[in-house]
Order: sequence, then C-alpha cells, then structure tokens
Amino acid sequence: MEDMNMDLRVIRTRESIKNAFIELVEEKGFEAVTIKDLTTRARINRGTFYSHYQDKYDLMAKCEEEVVAELEDKIIKNIPKVISELETKAPNTIPFAILVPFFEFINKNRGLMKALLSPKGDLSFQSKLKIFMRKALFASENASIFKEENLLVPAEYLISYISSAHLGVIHEWLNNNREESPQEIARIILTMTVNGPFYAAGLKK
Repeated sequence: MEDMNMDLRVIRTRESIKNAFIELVEEKGFEAVTIKDLTTRARINRGTFYSHYQDKYDLMAKCEEEVVAELEDKIIKNIPKVISELETKAPNTIPFAILVPFFEFINKNRGLMKALLSPKGDLSFQSKLKIFMRKALFASENASIFKEENLLVPAEYLISYISSAHLGVIHEWLNNNREESPQEIARIILTMTVNGPFYAAGLKK
C-alpha cells in the first residue's frame, strides 16, 4: 500500500509539473520559463522538481517522448489491423479510420500539443512528428498505407508534403481554438489531400 501511495504521489507531482509547464509555455514561451516559474506554479520546491527532471530541457524532452511513444502505441501498432479489416470491405475508408484516432489523441492532449507546437515551444518537435507520420504511412512491408514501389514521386517529398499540410491544419485547429471535432478535421484533411486544394476551393469539380 505504501508503494502504491508513493506511485500516486509521483504521478500527481509529475502531472502538476506538466500542467504548470503547459500553462507557462503558452504564456511566456519555453525560453522564458524558469525553474522558479515552474515550482511556483506547480506549488512544489526546487528539490522536488530536480528529483523528477534535470532541467526544463529534460522536462520538454520527456513530454515529447511520452507523446511520440503514446502515438506509436495507440496508432502505428494498430495500423496493420485497421488495414486488414478494411481493405476488403471499404478500402477508401482506411485513411479516415487512421486519421481519426490521431486527431482524437491531439484533441485529448490539446494543451500539451499546443504548447509543444507553438512558435514559443520546441520547433524540433515538428521533425519528430514528421518521423512519426513516415512510420504511419509506411508502417510495415506487409500492411502500410503506401507502398514505396507504387510511388510516383520520391518518398521523402511525399512525406514532407503530407506532414507539412497536416501540421498546418493542426496549427490552425489548436492555436485558434477551433471547435471542429476530430472526425471533422479528418474529413477536412482528406478532402484537401485526396482531392487537392483546387477541389477544396471549389475551383475543380
């Protein structure tokens, strides 16, 4: 029981630190945040902070690692199952079935994602998300959304185009506190990605 209580205290403390971090990055920007800011906002002492993280850079890195690990666990590992279930029944719905959980995750972690992706956050995190998207699109040799041998353009250009478009939409959704649901955002992305921006703009029927 004592170990369980200790684990709960650790979880609560880390959540308090993370919540303080998210608020402060949104308010001041990552570079301006100090350990004193974090400990004051989280209502802990410096020793407690340093028992969990080396510094604010370690805190940022740990937050990003948790995000990527959860995305890989909840989405990439599930892609082969989604493809196998849908490719014989409704292959056109495969991209939608994969995008919705991705946007649901972002929506659930809106505060953290907004802080990490904001201009005041960590610009390198976008590169980590692009790596994640590459894994998602080319998940495995036997069950991937795209197969490299079928591509009409070099894979890296395709990945860059798709990831940049997705990140642009995510920025608009998060930074302007848009109210579309994950399902609506997935449909918007697919309309522009599958049919093209001219179609989405009503210039191409």
